[in-house]
Amino acid sequence: MTGILRSVIHAAYEQKNILIVTFILANLIFNVVANAGFKMSADSSNFRGFLFWQVVGNLAGLVTVLTLTALLRYWPLNIAFPVTTGLMIIGVQVFASRWLFGETISPMRWFGTVLIVIGVVFVSRW
Repeated sequence: MTGILRSVIHAAYEQKNILIVTFILANLIFNVVANAGFKMSADSSNFRGFLFWQVVGNLAGLVTVLTLTALLRYWPLNIAFPVTTGLMIIGVQVFASRWLFGETISPMRWFGTVLIVIGVVFVSRW
């Protein structure tokens, strides 16, 4: 009986971890999409492009709010918010600015990114 109970608790713990990782990754991806959408909107040469990318950015932003809300069912706010915010900063800087838009990132900003990564690791530890 104890072995079965232990197995059920372990399975629930693993499922919870999978949900947490899923919500964090979804939040990160949609944060990058939202910010890239707003950058595309700002760079649009006509109103139609501006409006299209505003809609994309805002819909992706809505998904980030929903994923953070879902994450808060499993993680306290004082951990979920800094982790998702830190990962968003890294994601937007590395994926959106550098890879999508080809913006240069100075060595000092890369150093700051490393510090944010270290901070996210410290904050996410229970």
